Amino acid sequence: MKTAEIRGKLHQFIDDAEDKKVKAIYTIFEENLAIEEDYTPEFKAELDKRYNEYKKDGKTISREEMDKRIKKMLSKSE
Repeated sequence: MKTAEIRGKLHQFIDDAEDKKVKAIYTIFEENLAIEEDYTPEFKAELDKRYNEYKKDGKTISREEMDKRIKKMLSKSE
């Protein structure tokens, strides 16, 4: 079964499940869902800013280009 099918079945199950089953599922995954809460408001704002900039002009760089830029920055700080 493909991931998309599994997601669809899970979504349908949750939509139709009794409240106590939904609460049990939430309890199982609560720790994973709470990760976002660890972000500071400043970090969330920065993520939102960057996402909106991406949506506006759609410019991104490749992984290789990012690695080059990071290495260049690190070599300057040594």
